[in-house]
Amino acid sequence: MRLVIARCQVDYAGRLTAHLPMATRLILVKADGSVSIHADDRAYKPLNWMSPPCTLTELPAEADEPLPGLEALAAVWEVKNAEGETLRIALAEVLHDSSHELGVDPGLRKDGVEAHLQELLAEHPETFGAGWSLVRREYPTAIGPVDLLCRNADGGYVAVEVKRRGEIDGVEQLTRYLELLRRDPLLGDVQGVFAAQLIKPQAKVVATDRGITCVTVDYDLLRGLDDPTERLF
Repeated sequence: MRLVIARCQVDYAGRLTAHLPMATRLILVKADGSVSIHADDRAYKPLNWMSPPCTLTELPAEADEPLPGLEALAAVWEVKNAEGETLRIALAEVLHDSSHELGVDPGLRKDGVEAHLQELLAEHPETFGAGWSLVRREYPTAIGPVDLLCRNADGGYVAVEVKRRGEIDGVEQLTRYLELLRRDPLLGDVQGVFAAQLIKPQAKVVATDRGITCVTVDYDLLRGLDDPTERLF
């Protein structure tokens, strides 16, 4: 990843046009080819960007017209994508320029509760129904592992996606896993279960529409910290 802090002017031309006047900003050039321009606010959201695949060409400073009040530019960058959209960055002064090799990212790890919930459900697949058994945790697919692959009492395969808080994104994730798993003739028509401590109503609607079963699980009960027989109500 290349990090450049510079006084720059940015002009985008494509489906529309956009202009960022001269100011000090952070420019990120990532290994995937993407380029984004950031201000010191707006959290993570860039002011402008070009998604990959795209190419960055560093042009001679003379390639741009002189900017008002400036004798010369330090550099001019031109970023183009396959659709012909262009991001033109005129750098007046470069304050910092460094490159760093980040390596392969291991991906987002589940928090302690979610990871432990997956582990507990793997140990107790009968939570989903009598006669259920675990085939494998983190069953691989081409786009990442599904949390649990189980077999129900009828011997059918079931993919289980585990979340602490069940939202539509989780249902979409499980849907993609199911599409891939069902292409394997050895697995057949794999069913889906969306398991979470709390499942949002909107997520339940989407899951039901796609034939995915929603199961709300009691974390404390699975941990053995809560005995239903001792509840007053």
